[in-house]
Amino acid sequence: MLSPLYGGIDVSKAFLDLRVRPTSERRRSANTPEGIAELVAHLKTLAPVRIVVEATGGYERAVVHALKAAGLRVVVVNPLRARRFAHSQGYLAKTDRLDARALAHFAESLSDAERPDPEEGVEELNALVTRRDQLLGMRTAELNRQGTAHPSQQDSLKKHLEWLNEEIQTVERQLHDRLQQSETFQAKDRLLQSVPGVGPLTSLALLASLPELGHLNRNQLAALVGVAPLNRDSGTFRGTRSIHGGRANVRKALFMAAFAGLRHNPWLRAFCDRLCQAGKPKKVALVACMHKLLSLLNALLKQQQPWSPPPLPTASSTRT
Repeated sequence: MLSPLYGGIDVSKAFLDLRVRPTSERRRSANTPEGIAELVAHLKTLAPVRIVVEATGGYERAVVHALKAAGLRVVVVNPLRARRFAHSQGYLAKTDRLDARALAHFAESLSDAERPDPEEGVEELNALVTRRDQLLGMRTAELNRQGTAHPSQQDSLKKHLEWLNEEIQTVERQLHDRLQQSETFQAKDRLLQSVPGVGPLTSLALLASLPELGHLNRNQLAALVGVAPLNRDSGTFRGTRSIHGGRANVRKALFMAAFAGLRHNPWLRAFCDRLCQAGKPKKVALVACMHKLLSLLNALLKQQQPWSPPPLPTASSTRT
């Protein structure tokens, strides 16, 4: 009986390096449409159980799309997670071929439990949300420069700000149109915005950057976003719990929603008040509210039910 095959692809701007386990086959293709087509055709003949690709800021996008379109199972992993796995297995040096070898090893070690693929249109929505954030960041920077810029540069700043405002409006229209084109997105948006404190921008950020919402359990989701308190214990020592890693853009959206919820959502405000009365610092209580809000939104999408105010939290329900 033939052993199942697992693949790892190291992606760079110019090349795609493939390594297959347990056969140790390796192959290099150009990171071009022709090279990708050649690599995918080869992998279809091998039919690996799983292929792992490291996220590289966008260079991996084309090959991942092609692999999925060909019906191959591909998992995109965080570069830090992949590197730490490589170190744990003794891959201390770093080259493209060694990285591909480590990724193939990683593919073999992963469990069969995989997160669902993003729904159609999620990547486009995420690209639009990301572009809007980029434009807003540029506009803020230019506005900050206006106060100290030399008079000779004021006209340039004004023109650039006008262009940025037009581009932001264009992207926001595209976001609105994208939502209107998808009944799935519209339904999820209505459910998310039914919760007091969750507005259109928070809903968009969650739809675009957290497609796992409604599919994972609350602990998995909290760890994925980075709002799960992590232990720092060793022996008899008990360290301070803290959050770490995760998706910063989703955390930012949750922070704004939790902050607004403390004013407009009596249930969330009561939850926060009880934590503060129990001696929790304000910042800890706010992160707990983000965690609780994320769990609530996850349950709404799972159950396909809009928000209906539950009983106000009691002292025993403030544990997160």
